Amino acid sequence: MSATTQHKNILYAILGFATVVALVALIGFFTLGRDPELIQGQVEVSEYRVSSKVPGRILEIRVKEGDFVKAGDTLAIIDAPEVRAKMMQAQGAEAGAQALDQMARNGARKEQVQAAYQLLQKAKAGLEIAEKSYNRVQRLYDEGVMSAQKRDEAFANYKAMQATEKAAQSQYDMALNGARREEKAAAEAQLNRAKGAVQEVNSYMGETVQLAQMDGEVSSIYPKIGELVGTGSPIMTISMMNDMWGTFNVREDQLNGMQVGTEFTAFVPAFDKEVKMKVYHMKDQGSYAVWKATKANGQYDLKTFEVKARPTEKLEGLRPGMSLIIK
Repeated sequence: MSATTQHKNILYAILGFATVVALVALIGFFTLGRDPELIQGQVEVSEYRVSSKVPGRILEIRVKEGDFVKAGDTLAIIDAPEVRAKMMQAQGAEAGAQALDQMARNGARKEQVQAAYQLLQKAKAGLEIAEKSYNRVQRLYDEGVMSAQKRDEAFANYKAMQATEKAAQSQYDMALNGARREEKAAAEAQLNRAKGAVQEVNSYMGETVQLAQMDGEVSSIYPKIGELVGTGSPIMTISMMNDMWGTFNVREDQLNGMQVGTEFTAFVPAFDKEVKMKVYHMKDQGSYAVWKATKANGQYDLKTFEVKARPTEKLEGLRPGMSLIIK
């Protein structure tokens, strides 16, 4: 066989192989087509954490993970002996302030009023005697019988008894009228302060019994019975199953006109079913979630958006964490 014939055979073989590859590629392109792009998200729910304002030891946990609780149900009980001690102090301070306020309102005791009255009567009698003595000495002085020294001594004693009578009158009036207005106001303010302290400790006492704030399902419990928890430490997490949505991270070239209010259908692999959803929130994920172009020509950077959508119809059994697929 000549060299020319061999070269032709090789060329025909290469052309035939290239033709077969091209035919297979064309058949695959038209019959199989391209796989659709998929956007995967997941189901999420609103949650709130149960925690206490006071530190203490977990005395009792009345629920377990997976339980459904209603608002007002008791979830956990905390032992806080320090709070009980503060309550005793606050109650003692309130009792003392109450007694002082009552004393200020009631005024002096009857015995004190009576004693002040007797002192006043004594002072009046002394003043009367001093006045008579002075008048007698003054007449004798006028007659030239009594010296000026004796007259001055009688006059000084008379003035002193006048001052004593006025002081006794003031003491009696004070005992009769009771405490001053300022003293009553101060006693009332002290009592209100003590009552406020009792109310504050009462609020801390209420924190030793943790109640459910809203209906939901207990998704996680963190401490065990007997463990210490600090102020604000989470005790458990409650998932509000009636507030459910799906979250998707979508590149902007895949949004395809999606906007707030748009409805679409998502596939739920867990049930092999589809659910209709409606977009209610869209947010730019920021520079950390930008797809960067690798070529200088024909490509550009693309941002990623967080898209949140709520189911428009209830799908029984749908739970947080389940996957949602958009084709």
